[in-house]
Amino acid sequence: MLDRLLGRAELKARIEELEEEKRHLERRLDAESDRRADAVTARQEAEERVNRLEDRIADLEGRIDAESEAADLAPRGTESVRGDRLDAVLDRLRSLDAGAEGALTSMAGETAPADLDDLLGDRAPLVDRAAPCLVCVDDARLVSVALDPPLAPDPFVEWGRGFRLDDDWFHPPDGLAVALVRSDVFAVGVYDGGGLTDVETVETDVQATHSKGGFSQSRFERRRDEQIATHLDEVRSVLDRRDPDRLVLLGERTVLDDLERAAVAVETVDASGDPEPALADAADSFFTTRLTLL
Repeated sequence: MLDRLLGRAELKARIEELEEEKRHLERRLDAESDRRADAVTARQEAEERVNRLEDRIADLEGRIDAESEAADLAPRGTESVRGDRLDAVLDRLRSLDAGAEGALTSMAGETAPADLDDLLGDRAPLVDRAAPCLVCVDDARLVSVALDPPLAPDPFVEWGRGFRLDDDWFHPPDGLAVALVRSDVFAVGVYDGGGLTDVETVETDVQATHSKGGFSQSRFERRRDEQIATHLDEVRSVLDRRDPDRLVLLGERTVLDDLERAAVAVETVDASGDPEPALADAADSFFTTRLTLL
């Protein structure tokens, strides 16, 4: 009653309104501050992502430049060597005397080892391109070559006075068996004194083409697959009977995969004709070494 008479009721009501408006403004201010904090955080995260992307782009651009430079590199020369020419190349490399720990020999796997990277510098990508390969480099880089030995050793890195070039990596050792496997032809022999001896052959009549009429295409393919399977069974039987200690398998990739025979080397070769001369051609092709001048 007294508050109304003195007008204090209206003032109190106004104060309550103002208090409520104040609380509303404080809530808006708090919400705005939260939004600003979220915005700052989002901006910082975006800036971090941008920085990471810029670093990634710079890294990829560097790799592209490096790959472009590597693509521009070319070996000083390449040559396929065998027989007397191979022996002359190996003898010349063996003749180097680089002093104590002056000659590096390395069987490089998929990539060049660190020692070769350091020694070859910007020429190292040539090793990656030729790998797997046997690399011979002296510390003055007067000699810098890569070879792909047919019977390559496990990867290694070795420093010495001269290069390590084992003859058995490049030439067939006595007792090594070499087999040529095609879908219709098989021949196997054993090296003795540098030549293939004790050659055994198997020939199977495998239908090569589908004549018009008669069998359907699917029936023809099924029959041909059966003939090849029979041929491979005979091949396995011969290899099981001979049971060579070391075997090199050459021929058509599809039948080599189907044969599933353990071997020191397996390589696709294009050797046609009769079994025995085809085996000799395939063996000559396999025991040819690629020489790359780095």
